Amino acid sequence: MDLHLLDIIIIGIYLIVTIGIGFWISKRASKNIKNYFLGGNEIKWQYLGLSNASGMFDISGTMWMVMLLFVYGLKSVWIPWLWPVFNQIFMMIFLSIWLRRSGVMTGAEWIKFRFGEGLGARLSHIIVVVFAIVVVITYVAYGFVGIGKFAAVFLPFKLSADPFTNEMLYGFIFTGLTTIYVIKGGMYSVVFTEVLQYIIMTIASIAIGVIAMNKVSPELLADFIPHDWDNIFFGWKLNMDWTGILDAANTKIAEDGWELFSIFFMMILLKGILQSMAGPAPNYDMQRVLSTRSPKDAAKMSGLVNVVLLFPRYMMIAGLTILALVFFSDELNLMGENLDFEQILPFAIKNFVPIGLMGLLIAGLLAAFMSSFAASVNAAPAYIVNDIYKRFINPNASDQQYVWMSYLSSLAVVIVGTLFAFLLGSLNSIIDWLVAALYGGYTAANLLKWYWWRFNGFGYFWGMVGGIMAAMILPYALPDFTALEAFPINLTISFIGCLLGSYFSQPDDEEVLKKFYLKTRPWGFWKPIHDKLKLEHPGIEKNNAFGRDMFNVAIGLIWQTGITASPIFMVIQHWDKFFISLIVVAVCTLILKYNWYDKMEDYPADLKTENI
Repeated sequence: MDLHLLDIIIIGIYLIVTIGIGFWISKRASKNIKNYFLGGNEIKWQYLGLSNASGMFDISGTMWMVMLLFVYGLKSVWIPWLWPVFNQIFMMIFLSIWLRRSGVMTGAEWIKFRFGEGLGARLSHIIVVVFAIVVVITYVAYGFVGIGKFAAVFLPFKLSADPFTNEMLYGFIFTGLTTIYVIKGGMYSVVFTEVLQYIIMTIASIAIGVIAMNKVSPELLADFIPHDWDNIFFGWKLNMDWTGILDAANTKIAEDGWELFSIFFMMILLKGILQSMAGPAPNYDMQRVLSTRSPKDAAKMSGLVNVVLLFPRYMMIAGLTILALVFFSDELNLMGENLDFEQILPFAIKNFVPIGLMGLLIAGLLAAFMSSFAASVNAAPAYIVNDIYKRFINPNASDQQYVWMSYLSSLAVVIVGTLFAFLLGSLNSIIDWLVAALYGGYTAANLLKWYWWRFNGFGYFWGMVGGIMAAMILPYALPDFTALEAFPINLTISFIGCLLGSYFSQPDDEEVLKKFYLKTRPWGFWKPIHDKLKLEHPGIEKNNAFGRDMFNVAIGLIWQTGITASPIFMVIQHWDKFFISLIVVAVCTLILKYNWYDKMEDYPADLKTENI
């Protein structure tokens, strides 16, 4: 793609400023490992929320959602529940508060807080460290391949005549630039560069939405979409017929297997609730929670992500989609069954984005890759240094030694992740490996750890092992099953591992369980521990907020869906539905204000009254 000199200058300024921030604040980050990994728990929740949103603003995921909106219309807002996107609602309502009350630095350190120091706890600690490091390395590989592919398409310089080599060279360049500011500035650098990246991405997203609104009228759009495309609600079947408009879209719907949309919806809702109640995986999302100043700030940070991420992102998604529907349909039809939705983004930018704004937009899309990559690179050294080097190798090292080990760990993770990218090769293979072999085994063990006192370290270890092994074997044992269809089998195997591991071993140290329950105060099956604590602290109260929390989660799901749908309705200029969605969001906001926000507590009130 040919870029004007002004666009090239804008991209260059963005890269210089990003690296400059890392060096500017590096002294503050290098005081000790708490400053390096958690920003010393001094960063305001608003900045952490913007940073977290920036890290989630993955352009490959955005392009996937463009494809979904193109093919499935407004009903596509439900499909990302597969991830599930609504895990942030569970985080904001109660899980971020519970997690932040631990006061730990990493997910592996949290395992020690929950299970203690016994053999089962040590095994659990090891598997979480390994899980976290492998996840981060996989994300680094994903970022390396993604940045290379994106830059090779959108930047005008051909570094090599061979397309693959050209992509790899761009991957090395942007991976190197991002690694420099991450290693130098730690969490401070990641957060403040991601705030800058978020601002750039938001401007670019709004610009695409406005351009699309000016180019495509509702009447013009109506000629290029099937009946019910603009209806967010659904019946037993999808009933989306593209015949005569874009026949290949019907093939895509058939391949996805989501025609019985109500069954699909119920499956992703059940799967999503279980995964959300398990809490965050040990990645950048968990690190942002642990970096906040207080438990209440952690909850507010998770809530902010829903607003600042979804509205601008879906302006971009809706804008790209309707520009492609109206102006790219002929080319897409000519592709037949080989229809390539990835061409929508370059087509829209090349044909509709003016000089100056194009440079800002490409900088924003580069920022989307770099922010995800930076967040992942910053997450891994916390486990390597805090949970391996400090705990087992050199517990008495100086703060400066730990910081230098963090530099080396970050560099090692980038190198290994880059090599991993070469082995796997494509984005799809990396994503498939990540989702199938890793996250498939995470749900059961991490669900039980919050809600059941008898669940111990051995149960956690064998639940994780069983789930991960099942996720790796099932695609070969049941090749005709989708990941969604195989999930109940994987979950069952993992649950069996959890139960057998727990019941064939002794309960964890009672003092560890009491300390965890006293400080975290989850609801669930904790009665034996609560009763024993009651003897020591008569004023202690159990958490009776289950009903209120679940009601707030339900309201939060409606609230998040309204925030997702409203920018789409705005861009396609269905103003009646846009204002209805805004009213829904406003009503849900008021309910959450009085039934969630006003009732949050940093720590259980009885900790003060009992002088604990």
